[in-house]
Amino acid sequence: MTQPTVHQAPVPAPPGADARRPGGASPARPPGPLRRALRFVTPGPSADAGGAALHRRWWLPWLWMTPAIIGATVFGVFPFLNTVVVSFTDAKPLGGAYNLVGLDNYRRMLGDPDFWLATRNSLLYALFVVPLMVLLPLLLAILVEKNLPGIGFFRSAFYTPVLASSVVVGLSWQWLLSDQGLVNTWLQKAHIIREAIPFLSDSWLILLSAMGLTLWKGLGWYMIFYLAALGNVPKELHEAAAVDGAGVVRRFWHVTVPGVRTSMMLVGTLTGIGSLRVFTEIYMLGGATGGPGGADRTLPFYIRDVGLDPLTGNAGYGAAVSVALFALTLGLTLLAQRLTKEDEG
Repeated sequence: MTQPTVHQAPVPAPPGADARRPGGASPARPPGPLRRALRFVTPGPSADAGGAALHRRWWLPWLWMTPAIIGATVFGVFPFLNTVVVSFTDAKPLGGAYNLVGLDNYRRMLGDPDFWLATRNSLLYALFVVPLMVLLPLLLAILVEKNLPGIGFFRSAFYTPVLASSVVVGLSWQWLLSDQGLVNTWLQKAHIIREAIPFLSDSWLILLSAMGLTLWKGLGWYMIFYLAALGNVPKELHEAAAVDGAGVVRRFWHVTVPGVRTSMMLVGTLTGIGSLRVFTEIYMLGGATGGPGGADRTLPFYIRDVGLDPLTGNAGYGAAVSVALFALTLGLTLLAQRLTKEDEG
């Protein structure tokens, strides 16, 4: 027998219960002026945030980045801005009173033959080193890429010059290339030459020797770049090209080079910037004067001579040359980026 349904009358709510939320929670009160101001300054996460993002404020990532931002500002941005300001003065290296000279330092720079000589040397350095530094480490990486017995020893040997100090490497090359050094001694005993080759006294040979030192020291470093890039080139492409009858050279130009083209652009950019900033190699092989009569001075070398000499230096003029070096480096970087974008397009 079916039981009749009993409808119970709703129990009247106690006084004040209509203002309470389900579960007995207190009603949400409108935020006060102080809370609204804090929410404006430190807004909470977005509506679709979840997990830890619910409790994260917008300024928290900036808090973690603060030490790096302070370091970059103190050691990067401020020195750069200070250099630009000093380039319009006649300040001395050891400080003291100075006067604003406007564009006089830049006019002097444009009419200074020593500045143009240093610029020529820096550009020649980049034009010679960059193509070789882009190509030779790639060939070296292809050579040591295969997992052959003992290949780890050769990889370590090729990378060893990177770990050595530039001064130590410069002294070693100075000993090798001197008139009584190992190279000239061996060539004379082999009856290839009669007189010693003036590697460290001829201006052009000093510049070429410094370029060779830069290449020798940087090969192992950029070899690591290419080893990482070669690991991302699909082996199937090489196999397909080999099946189609492509030889080693064709596979290199049509498979390997396109696969590591981004790394090649990166290596070229880094090498170009480094070539424009070269100093140690010229100093170690050409001496404190930068070769005979300063003929091998690069822009950093010239900045040291004209801007940092405590007796005859002009910090304002040295700063102007530094700004010119920055503009040259920036132009090279922008050109490399444009070439990279055109290549990707």
